[in-house]
Amino acid sequence: MQVVAREGEHIEELLSRFKKGMVRSGILRDLKKHRFFVGPGEQRRLKAKEAARKMKRRREKAAERRRSGGYGSRAR
Repeated sequence: MQVVAREGEHIEELLSRFKKGMVRSGILRDLKKHRFFVGPGEQRRLKAKEAARKMKRRREKAAERRRSGGYGSRAR
């Protein structure tokens, strides 16, 4: 990741642009993900756990929409 300083740009602004670029590129996320070896069995367990978490969140949101009257309806 490379950031070129603009004319008259403060170091804080340059650093901020660099940080935003790092987050957007996903380099840090990938680095954290590969920091330790995770075996195939553990990968499957983590993937299943994450899928269950997402399904639970989706069910809760759907229930909340049903309680509130659905999309685009006014508060009751």
